[in-house]
Parts: sequence; structure tokens; C-alpha cells
Amino acid sequence: MAEPAMWQPQEEGFHAICGLLELQISPNSDQAGIWKQLQYYSMFPDFNNYLAFILARAEGKSVDIRQAAGLILKNNLLTSYNSLFPSYRKYIKSELLSCLGATDKTIRSTVGTVISVILQLGRVFGWPELLQALVLCLDSNDLNHMEGAIDAIYKISEDVPEELDMDVPGNPERPINIFIPRLLQLFQSPHATLRKLSLACINQYIVRMPSALYISMDQYLRGLFLLAQDPASDVRKLVCAAWVQLTEVRPTVLEPHLKDIFEFILQANMDADDEVALEACEFWCAYFSGNLPPDGLREFLPRLLPILISNMMYADDDELLCDAEEDESFPDRDQDVKPRFHTSGLRRSDAVEEKDDGIINVWNLRKCSMAALKILSYRFGDEILPGLIPLIQEKLLSRSDDAWKQREASILALGLISKGCRRGLYPHIAKVVACLMPLLDDKFPLIRSVTCWALSRFSKYIVQDIHQQNGREQFDKVLMGLLRRLLDPNKRVQEAACSAFATLEEKGAEELVPHLEIILQHLLYAFARYQRCNFQIVCDAIGALADAVGAELNQPKYIDILMPPLISKWQQLLNLDKDLFPLFECFASIAQIDHVSAGVPYDKEFVVCSLDLLIELTEGLGSGIEKLVAQSNLRDLLLQCCTDDAADIRQSAFVLLGYLARVCSVHLHPRLLEFLNAAAKQLNPLAVKEVVSVATYSCWAIGELVIKVNQEVSPVALTVVSSLVPLLQNAGGLNKSLLVSSAITLGRLGWVCPEFVAPHMKHFMEPWCIALCMIRDNSEKEDAFRGLCSMVKANPSTAVNSLPYICKAIASWHDIRSEDLHNEICQILIGYKQILGNGAWEQCMSTLEPTAMQRLSRYGV
Repeated sequence: MAEPAMWQPQEEGFHAICGLLELQISPNSDQAGIWKQLQYYSMFPDFNNYLAFILARAEGKSVDIRQAAGLILKNNLLTSYNSLFPSYRKYIKSELLSCLGATDKTIRSTVGTVISVILQLGRVFGWPELLQALVLCLDSNDLNHMEGAIDAIYKISEDVPEELDMDVPGNPERPINIFIPRLLQLFQSPHATLRKLSLACINQYIVRMPSALYISMDQYLRGLFLLAQDPASDVRKLVCAAWVQLTEVRPTVLEPHLKDIFEFILQANMDADDEVALEACEFWCAYFSGNLPPDGLREFLPRLLPILISNMMYADDDELLCDAEEDESFPDRDQDVKPRFHTSGLRRSDAVEEKDDGIINVWNLRKCSMAALKILSYRFGDEILPGLIPLIQEKLLSRSDDAWKQREASILALGLISKGCRRGLYPHIAKVVACLMPLLDDKFPLIRSVTCWALSRFSKYIVQDIHQQNGREQFDKVLMGLLRRLLDPNKRVQEAACSAFATLEEKGAEELVPHLEIILQHLLYAFARYQRCNFQIVCDAIGALADAVGAELNQPKYIDILMPPLISKWQQLLNLDKDLFPLFECFASIAQIDHVSAGVPYDKEFVVCSLDLLIELTEGLGSGIEKLVAQSNLRDLLLQCCTDDAADIRQSAFVLLGYLARVCSVHLHPRLLEFLNAAAKQLNPLAVKEVVSVATYSCWAIGELVIKVNQEVSPVALTVVSSLVPLLQNAGGLNKSLLVSSAITLGRLGWVCPEFVAPHMKHFMEPWCIALCMIRDNSEKEDAFRGLCSMVKANPSTAVNSLPYICKAIASWHDIRSEDLHNEICQILIGYKQILGNGAWEQCMSTLEPTAMQRLSRYGV
């Protein structure tokens, strides 16, 4: 197609597109219809020209319409820039450069966005006019032009910084080296926007460190100290961000200035703007990741620690004093405030450090301060205690309602330093626990929940002290206090108490035994009343109890408390209800208890029903079951069931094993050989005679495992083969399903590890081929025949003796859908025909029925 002449907009097209854009920005318009019309216009080669014209020159139209044109232009260019006529690309570029200094800030910003996209697609050397225009704008002393240029540079630096940090033909310097001296000068601009954008641009290159910035490092650092007192909070935030980045990637340049930087960061940590304070707080975490000497910070700790604790307090009273979120199933509700503590997983004593505020993965000043305090506790250890403990004690002893935030922050601080300062705190653990215990009954739910978390952080030491003076009494008080909070009317407190109690269970183990009855009563009371959001964590606490006390739990008086509510809940849930996951994790832990040593028989019917339900879940959820298998001891429980004395349990276990092999075999690997050996034992003649269904499903499960784990099955390949071959050799009177499963599994073994199976073909080839004829056309039959092809290729001289049987087996196919398998069979048959010659081949064919011979003709023989 010939390239068009110099483009000019047509008035009709201009008004039509402007009208459409006006409709698009209207909130009540038919957006779907407008989108279709825009798609229609986009079919015209010059549609993007109109958009550029409207953005740059339609001054009689609203800014919203012009901005909409620019944003659509940006999106269009992302997909079609390189297919535009060169003259159209040139037109669009010229229109953009013409309005770099537009009087409206929105237009300038949109132009910068489109310029960045073009530079991503057309590269910097494809637009030399841009660099000239940017320099002219920077040197113009016109605020609009300067701001437009720096905004474009910033967006380019953010999206494709490498484009400005490369050699450009015809330019004596890399673009960024031309810009940086001008940007540094703008640190002293009277205009806050220019100060902010110039600093933001340079900050983008701290990691890349172009030569101009490296050479001007002293000037840059002086500029940062100058801007540290800037009246604009956006500028102060960028100064903090610069110190953080330099600390992480160029820490050595900061060492001569550390004391001045510490002073600035301490002040910025208390900035009225939370975003500035947050960016400043990031510095403390970055400081240690940059391997800077901790000694320099030591003298500032007495000032830093109070700031961090202050920043760990909540600030939004209105949000905190509303919406109690209580569990309506609990009686005696009081007027609780809404806690924003939220744990992220099960049995995690660190959970409060990741989630609070009721919002997941939202980083804020509170969380950053917590992280900084934790890092300080690890770096300085007990050194921080003399300055920190009096501060914590003072705030903990303040029991007024107005001081509840100080109390909560102090509890949080205690929990955060529990590991880093463990040596200094351990001798005083009794005092720490004594201070925390009354707070379990505080008026404010946030304090109750955080106190549960803090106590869990000290669980190890509380258990260690049991045999010390008053240690047992202390353990019992903590235990009963957490159990009491399990029944708290507030959901967040329930969650925190369950998580803390699960941690105490893991640490306490046998120390829980004297309290088992009351523990079970509290846990099952909570189990019956918790709503969905906390159901998983109470199941985890019950499972943790079973893991911790083992066979001690398996006594009639405890089983009578424990099992009825669990079974009742199971019966209430639908088969695909996600609450089944935590419930079955709980069952799995309970099932691990040593019933024999406890003298209590287990309910076989219950186990079979549990396995059958897991089978249904695996069929329904597919790979969705993986989380349950990965996070529970289901694998170990399943192996026990595969070796159980009860045939019906073994049967269901092998069915489940086969389905799990299909969807998440990786989680079976740690005990793979044990599963395979257990399944192979079901195939000995005596076992087959007793329970043929167990043998059938165990054989099927082996086959499912084989094709998923491949060569990992090789250590037991011959064991399995030696179990399957007798079945095939003595097929008379044997169940057809077992014969079919045996044939498929043997074929899969031959496919996966032919080097182990093929040498033994003479013992099974003929009966195996007979069994292969019994399989209907499906993917399992394809697997078996892939094994046949692999073994024939590995041992063709042995296979030739059974060629008539091989041909009959191949002729049993009505239609092979796999082209690869079809081609493999063709190669084998044609190869044998060539080796045998026409006479021997015809003799082989004469043993076949006419129908079989006709089917073999499909394979070129």
C-alpha cells in the first residue's frame, strides 16, 4: 500500500470521534456500545492520528475528552505502533512534542505517558527529536515546559530506564548523563513540583548508577540534605526513599554521613505525614541489610526505640471504635471494639507480624515499625532491654481506657523481642507472664488478641519452667487463660487464642495430659460454635492436641467427648464443602493415635467412609486436593490404611492412592516405595484368592503411580513384575478386571523402565498379549501398548518368538487415536516384516483371523 501524503484531520471525523469520547467519559452511557464503535474506528489507519490531534490541539474540547483520547492512543500504540505508516508515526510524535509544555497539567501528564510507551516500542535511537525537545524544555525556564519534560523523563525512567542509559548514535553523551546535571540543579527550584520530579527521576537510577550520577554523588548527597527539610511532604518522602536505596545498594557512600542521616531519619520517623514516616522507617530495615556497622547506630537507640513503639500504635480511632464483629453464637456480648489483628496461617506464633489491621498484605507504618524493632532485637540482643523494658512497663501499668493503644503496643513489643532478647528476658519470664495474664481479660479485644499472641511467643520458656518453683502454677494459669479466650465473644480473639493454644500444645506435649478433659471441653465447645472464618483454626488446634499427646488421648472418656461432634459436623457438610479440608486434617491427626497400645478398637466403618469421602473429594476437586495432602499427614495415614488388616479399608485406601497419584503424585514421593511394596503384596496368589477386589485396585494404583513417577519406580519394578506375571500365567478363572488391570500396569512399567522389564518378556509376552486383547480402546490401553513398543524395541529378538500374539493384540484395536502410537506400531510391524521376509511373515499372518489381518493392513503390512 502506498504511504499517504501529509495527513490532515477531516472535520467530520474529528467531531464524530470527539462525540464518542464525550459519551465514553459519561458515567451513564452504554460503555459496551461505545467500545464497539471505538473498535470500528480503530480499523481506519489514521484513527490514532485523530487521537493525537485531539490530545494536542483540541483546545476547544474539555480536558477530560483530550485525556481520554491520549489514553486510548497509548493503549492502541501498545499493540499497533510498529504496524503504523512511518509518516503516521512521525505525525503522532510531532504532535506529542508540540504539547510537552501544555498549560494543563493533565494534558502534560498524559503526553508523558504516551511518550514513554513510544520509547518502549520504537527505542530511543528511533526518536532523536525527543531528546532535543526534552533538553530545550529543561533549559527553557518555563514552568509548564520544564514540568512536562521532567514528567516524561520520570515516566521513561520508571518504565524503561535502560533506554536513557545507553549510547545513542549522534549524541556525545548518554541521555541520562545529559539530564542528571540539569536535574540536580532543580533541587533548588522554588517550585515543589520540579523539586519532587527531579529527585524522583534521579532516584530511579540509584541502582543503575550511570557515570554522571556517580561523578556527581557528593552534589547529590548535598542535595538530599538540602531537601530533607523541604516543606513539601512528597519531597521529604523521596529523600527518605533515596537514603533507603543508597543504604541497600551503595552503603559505602553513606558511611561518612551516617550520623547526619540518623538525625534526619529519626525526625522523619515522627513526620506528620504517615507516608514520610513509613519511608523513613524502612531505613532501619535497609540499614542492616546493607551490612553497615551496627556500632554507629548504638548511641541513637534510646531515641529510636520510643519512636518505634509509638509508631506501632493505632491512629484511626473512628475505625477502631466501631463494628465489633462478634460471634453471635456466643452469649453475653458486650460492647467490644473491632480488633484488626488477623493471623495468616495455622500454628504460627509470628502471624501477628504479618497481618493486623484486618487487611491482608497491606504494608504500613505500624508493620514496618514492628519489623524494625524485631531486627534491632536480633542485632543488638539484650542491649536494648535497659532502654526498652522501663518504657514497656510504664505503658503496661497504665490501665485507663485512654491508654489502651499504649498497652497494646507494649504487648506487641514484648512479643517481638521475645526471641532476639531471649537471654535477657528468660530469667524474668515469671514477671513477664504475670504482667500479661491480666491483659487476657482486658476490655479491648485487640489487647486480648495480641496478649494471646505474645504469650504464645513465650510458650517454650513457660514449658521449660514447669519444674521450677511455681512453674507448674504458671503453666496452668496460661493454659486456662488461653482456653478461656477460646470462648471469647469476639472472632479475632477466638482466632488469636486458637493459634496461641496450638503453639502451646506443640511446646507442652505431655504436660497437657492432666488437663485433657477440660481442654477437650473447651475446644469442642468452640468447634460447635465457631463460624466459618475460624473453623479451620479450631480444627488445627484439635489436630495439634492429638499430635502432642498421642495415645494418651485415646481413652473412652476422651473419645466420647471428641468424636461425636466431629462426626456430626462431617455428616452436615456437603461433599465438596471446603470445610472438609481442615476437618480431615483433624481426622488424620486423630487417626495417627496408637489404638493398639491404648487398647481401644477403631471404627472400621468410619475409616472406610472417611476414605470414600476423600475419594469423592479427589475426583471432584482434582489438583485442588493438593493443599490437604501437602499440609497434613494424610500420606502417612493412607499408608497405614494400605497395610491395614481389614480388606475393605485396604480397598478404599488403594482407590484413593490411585486418584491421588493422578493429581498430586509429588506429595506421595517421600513414601513412594512403601506404597508400591504395600500394593505389590496384595498381588500374591493367596491375597488374590481371598480378596480379588483389593488386588484389582492395588494393581490399578500401581499403574497410576508408575506413569507419574517414571524412573523412580525402578527399584521395585521387578518386584511388581514378579507379582503380575503369575496372575497373567494363571488367568483361568481369574477376575477379568484384575487381568485387565494387570495387563495395563505391566505395560506401563514396560513403558517407563523397559530396561528392567524387557529382559523377562519370554515369561509373560504371550499371556500378556492375550490380556491386552481384552482391553477396550482408551488411554489406558494406549499406555499399555506404548510399553509393548518400548519393550519390543529393547528386546526385539525375544519378542519375535511371540509375534503372532503381538499381532493379535495390535489387531484388537478398533481405532488408535494417538498418531505417535500408531506410527510406533507401524515401525515395529514393518521392521519385523522386513527382517522375517515374505515367507516367514506370511506364515505368521496365516495364524490370524481375516478380521485381524484386515486391521493390520492399516499399519502398512
